[in-house]
Amino acid sequence: MLRTLLLALALTLAPALAPAQAPAPPADTAHAAAAGLPAPNPPPVAASAAAPSPADTGAVPVPPASEKALRYERSGNVLWVIGTLWSLLIPALILFTGLSARIRDLSRRPGRKWYFTLAIYGALITLLLFVVNLPLAFYEEFVREHAYGLSNQTFAKWATDALTNLVIGIVGVALVMWVPYLLLRKSPRRWWLWTALAGIPLIVVTVWLQPLLIEPMFNRFGPMHDRALEQRILAEAERAGIEGGRVYEVNKSVDTKAVNAYVTGFGGSKRIVLWDTILRKLDARELLFVMGHEMGHYVLKHIAILLSMFVALLLACLWLVHASSGWLIRRHGRRFGFDRLDDIASYPLLALIVGVVGFAITPIPLAVSRHLEHEADRFGLELTRDNHAAATAFAKLQEENLATPYHGTLYKLWHDNHPPLGERIEFCNTYKPWAHGQPLRYGGHFKDPAPAR
Repeated sequence: MLRTLLLALALTLAPALAPAQAPAPPADTAHAAAAGLPAPNPPPVAASAAAPSPADTGAVPVPPASEKALRYERSGNVLWVIGTLWSLLIPALILFTGLSARIRDLSRRPGRKWYFTLAIYGALITLLLFVVNLPLAFYEEFVREHAYGLSNQTFAKWATDALTNLVIGIVGVALVMWVPYLLLRKSPRRWWLWTALAGIPLIVVTVWLQPLLIEPMFNRFGPMHDRALEQRILAEAERAGIEGGRVYEVNKSVDTKAVNAYVTGFGGSKRIVLWDTILRKLDARELLFVMGHEMGHYVLKHIAILLSMFVALLLACLWLVHASSGWLIRRHGRRFGFDRLDDIASYPLLALIVGVVGFAITPIPLAVSRHLEHEADRFGLELTRDNHAAATAFAKLQEENLATPYHGTLYKLWHDNHPPLGERIEFCNTYKPWAHGQPLRYGGHFKDPAPAR
């Protein structure tokens, strides 16, 4: 969910940066669209239908991090630092070497008219960024994932996804990039405000289209193969106050061995998506808690909350671009090759400022996301009252995804969009207000209480 909104924000602030890396899955649940998914190994639904034994209701210990998981996290931290610096270095080089101005001049020859010059410039800069980012993306997304045993993806599938992502980026630039530059021309003093307002429908449309058009380009979505489990999930959704809920299964096993589920879309496209890998590795009770968590996002309107936050962040970012760009152009304009912000060659300057500001404010959206995920955990626990299954689900997620249970403060501030799994397991072990006759925070959303485990 957070990643989908980040994609929308990237398209608004710096369109050509969006295709620099393949789309990562949203941080938490499920997907949608075509039929023809390979049938997964059937989860042990029948066994879980019975009442849990006493051994299945006690506290679940937090698993220690494996040595492999620690290595994976350390190497990921190194790549994060490299990727962050690289994402600032590249637009700075394009800007200060005058390359952006030369690409603009090259685009004017075939483009002639303003919009076509802009579209050609956007396509060329997107292609350039794709090429310079390709070695790092290949190592991070393909080589490293195979080295740690997390990937099933063939090179052909990775390359196809990368090229598809490139095409989406070029089309996105042509559709979006003209908006801020037109507003820069028409209203040099207030362009940042009008662009932020124009970004609202863009973000909404992007979130709405993500499960309908964009995600099916990379994987096949369809109805769940296990109809009995699907009926249990839909019954749980009805009890949570969700009428006509939609649950989809996606064949992510062609790409990864990791497990995941998430809520995506907006309005009529909103849905819960389950990777086929999670259906194979979690039992029915655990899956029902995961679904309860995702239903919490839906019922508690978390997507709308995140949308509102991102609009506010968009406004702040654009104002800071407006406030700082004039000084930079006056000081370095001759070197840049332009003397006005409404010159298309200023794009790397916009991207650089947005990158710096984005890094500085990253803890804000991540903190909001962690809070919403924690409340979705609470909703799932209150809906299912199956603390043991919830805790074992998170323990399995830690093992399957090579995660570590606890993180330091800086790591949480700039990396975690979910609470660390150790904290989530501890919360699942201890949060039982129903056992002490205390009111449920979200009980008013439920049609009937769940049986206590």
